[in-house]
Amino acid sequence: MKRLFSAILFMMLLASIAWGEASFTVVPPRQVIAGNKFNVTFRLKDGEGNALKVSEIDGCTLLYGPSTSTMNSYQVINGNATSSTTVDYSYVYRADKAGTFTIPSASIMVGGKTLRTEPVSFKVLPADDSSSQGAGSGSGVRVDDISSQTPDKQISSKDVFVRIILNKAQAYEQEAIECTLKLYTKYQINSFMAKSQPSFEGFLINEVDVQAQLNEIEHFNGQNYMTAVLKKCIIYPQKSGRLTINSGMYDITVVQYERVNRGFFTTSVPVERDIHVRPGDIAVNILPLPHPQPDGFTGAVGNFTLDSRLTSSSLRTGEAASLIYVVSGTGNIKYIHEPDVQLPDEFEQYTPKTDINARVVGSNMSGSVTWEYTFVPQSVGDFTIPASSLVYFNPASREYVTLDVPERHIKVAKGSGTTTTVEQQAITAKNNDILHIKLGEKNLSRSHTVIISQSWYWIIYVVLILGLAAAVFFHARYNRLHSDVTRRRMAGAGKVARRRLRLARRLMDSGDNEKFYQEILSALQGYVSDKLNIPASRLLRDNIADELRTYGAPEELISDVIAILDDCDMARYAPSASSASSMKEIFDRTSAVMDRLQDVRPSRSK
Repeated sequence: MKRLFSAILFMMLLASIAWGEASFTVVPPRQVIAGNKFNVTFRLKDGEGNALKVSEIDGCTLLYGPSTSTMNSYQVINGNATSSTTVDYSYVYRADKAGTFTIPSASIMVGGKTLRTEPVSFKVLPADDSSSQGAGSGSGVRVDDISSQTPDKQISSKDVFVRIILNKAQAYEQEAIECTLKLYTKYQINSFMAKSQPSFEGFLINEVDVQAQLNEIEHFNGQNYMTAVLKKCIIYPQKSGRLTINSGMYDITVVQYERVNRGFFTTSVPVERDIHVRPGDIAVNILPLPHPQPDGFTGAVGNFTLDSRLTSSSLRTGEAASLIYVVSGTGNIKYIHEPDVQLPDEFEQYTPKTDINARVVGSNMSGSVTWEYTFVPQSVGDFTIPASSLVYFNPASREYVTLDVPERHIKVAKGSGTTTTVEQQAITAKNNDILHIKLGEKNLSRSHTVIISQSWYWIIYVVLILGLAAAVFFHARYNRLHSDVTRRRMAGAGKVARRRLRLARRLMDSGDNEKFYQEILSALQGYVSDKLNIPASRLLRDNIADELRTYGAPEELISDVIAILDDCDMARYAPSASSASSMKEIFDRTSAVMDRLQDVRPSRSK
């Protein structure tokens, strides 16, 4: 029963699976070198085929094929099940010679229908030139053969190097030059680090984002190399003459393969080697722009068009409008200066807003730059914005081109402002050297009195002097009192004692015997400590008695103080002997003793 249920579910799943339409394509080889083998794969997707027909490839020899491989995939996304089946038919060829060849159309029958592939071209690179190998290019090291990349061979400058490639060896000032930094290697690269970056002195640079990957084989100087673009940029020379591009320095870790005999078989073990590469500098000849240069030329080089528009030609005073210029084309468009627009003096003008939309296309920069001139007319009348122009140099035709912008007419009517304000602003705009005439009585007076001759001046002066003297006196007294810590403690002893006695009274009223006696003891000891400047560590009954005698206290007072201390200690450790009357008696005796201690004055300096 369980197997039957599973079979039903599987059939339901198959019924819900969406099958795609069958397709038949060819996968051409990516990198082929003359004399090497390569694969050509014909791929059938979502179909069952038969009667495959493949034609010969000119310049190549079929070694074997086809070999067939099948791949099935199933997936369910949001409850929708899909299935895909791919069948690859692979053929192995040998490239007999270099050149560009075409894989002819192949056909296959699928469900009674014939599917065909499109013809696809591919390139076969020449084999390494044996004559150049003998000239010090690695003694037969080949990019496609690791058996030739053994550690016993020295890595020469022709095996691994970096090139600076310019798309032109001569250009005009401000003309775009494509600069590419490319790595060439016959070995695999494990690490690549720029010790110093290239320098482009005398150029403005716009870098192009690239991914440095060893994914292409290039035939250069009779040899095949794996290549990777390290850096690509568009540079604009800023001066004429012979300018040199410094290539920088690079630390590279390459991989060689050592053959190791393991008895029954031989394996290749990778061995890393660090090398230092410094490409040679490259120079480019920069031509000066032709002279004489026309008026209005500000350095634009390329091929451009100019468009302009006015947002409104009928305005009122106080209303804003914009004059917009758009330059489009190819060249140093990011560095073009805005046109020189002369707005009437009666217009309040704002700083032009610039918007650049440019990107690298091929070996140059293309796009557009927009300038928006916002202005507000302040006067009524008919005004004219004079014609303007953009002058650029076209390096293709080697001549200067002028793009003209026609003049613009604007009619300004009276806005919401008052007539007086508009007329006064018009006078100010047209006559910047003459101020507007102000009418009316201004109550001017030439009489004045010297302030130092007034009596109130001297009264305030004397009061300020006295106030300053009083402030200095009280500040000095404050500092003197607060610098004597002992005197401060003695002066505040009474306040602290009274505060503790108030707390003791509340404890007495609440009947808390233990805390009452503790507070009485703390109040009396703290008062004696502050009054007689005795440290808390020396508050023993004998020390207190000795200090009181030193200060000249009567023996009777000394006996009363010691008696209170003894009674408090006794009551703390024998609370059963304490009563409300005894607490009242101790409180009154302590208050009286503290009052009598107020009259004790030191007989010597402490």
